[in-house]
Amino acid sequence: MKTKKQIWHVYILRCSDASLYTGITNDLPRRISEHNRKKGSRYVQAHLPAELVYKELHKTKSKALKREAEIKRWTREKKLVLIESNTTKLR
Repeated sequence: MKTKKQIWHVYILRCSDASLYTGITNDLPRRISEHNRKKGSRYVQAHLPAELVYKELHKTKSKALKREAEIKRWTREKKLVLIESNTTKLR
């Protein structure tokens, strides 16, 4: 029996104060729901509600983690440019 390969998502949320939060997950709808039910990160809990404004797909958790770390180092302005590009493709 073959196991289903997981797809990992790097995502950005815009919080109620317009701040941006970047994270990863292998189940995006569940994770967004967790964030908005105060079951996600402490940062988002303090800045609810949050809406999904960007996502990208990755073949492995390792690639997603590396991309998340890269985006977290960016300035807010660079993240906003990424959000505006709004492309979803498998990396």
